[in-house]
Amino acid sequence: MSTTTTNGNGTLLIRQFQYLVALARERHFARAAAACHVTQPTLSSGIKQLEESLGVLVVERGQRFRGLTPEGERVLAWARRITADVQSLRQDVDATRGELSGRLRVGVVPSALPMIAILTAPFAERYPGTSITVTSLTSRALERALEEFEIDAGVTYLEDEPLGRVEVVPLYHERYVLVTPARSSIGARSRETVTWHEAAALPLCLLTTDMRHRRIIDGHFREAGATPAPRVEADSMEAVCAHVRHGMLSGVLPQAALTILGDAPTLRVIPLTEPAASHAVGLVTLDRDPPTPIAAAFRQIAREMDIEAVLDPSAHTAALKIG
Repeated sequence: MSTTTTNGNGTLLIRQFQYLVALARERHFARAAAACHVTQPTLSSGIKQLEESLGVLVVERGQRFRGLTPEGERVLAWARRITADVQSLRQDVDATRGELSGRLRVGVVPSALPMIAILTAPFAERYPGTSITVTSLTSRALERALEEFEIDAGVTYLEDEPLGRVEVVPLYHERYVLVTPARSSIGARSRETVTWHEAAALPLCLLTTDMRHRRIIDGHFREAGATPAPRVEADSMEAVCAHVRHGMLSGVLPQAALTILGDAPTLRVIPLTEPAASHAVGLVTLDRDPPTPIAAAFRQIAREMDIEAVLDPSAHTAALKIG
């Protein structure tokens, strides 16, 4: 397969576009070269050849990476699309031989990370010639990464915030529980539910405010006329669960996060009410024709799974042995 495309000013190599994409992502010449498995002089030379072929400056000149020129930003948009299309072409050719290959790159909002193996495990089993990278991203960063072809698929919230031109596979509805020490003022009582207003008064560990999950639960606290003052904030669900499991703080968690806690007899899980709340979470991929083979295969896996049943909060509560 040829890795060149021509224009009136010379020959453009696919590799040069890959160098530019890596440089824009890493914002550092040495790191970009390492990501492309070449030396820094090789990468710099490739970028210069790209500029000569197009007849424009792409990178701002300086001792260090200072950014792209306006023309470079336009070239970058094409470079991302071209390199993504070449990758898709190779996957498609492999698929005609019955061998899906390549790396599946999945971005996941932190609240959904605990459930992602429900999708990636059967994908890896069905397509042994592939590899998988899972990255934790905020909902906004996930949308940007999808548009810039840095990920093949994302698991994110489907409501409220714009998603752009994507194909959607609904996965489950995120529901919320209070996880609190059994000796806390609420945990020590035999409570079947707890209100958001009551939860706000507890010493809490929550995700940071740049996370969509945090913005969602803050909205429900406001609906209840309450403003929480978390003692600890963290940018990962694993860190939140670690603080809650330690037994000093309470947390407002999505049901998917209960899998992280494991056997925790010193904690109680209590559904939150007033308001009752749930939010749709789904798999999103770029709306492309033809679709990327690896993304299309991952979508098919998602359609086959009943994640709503797997994440049934009552089932997790029983598994955790929490009254």
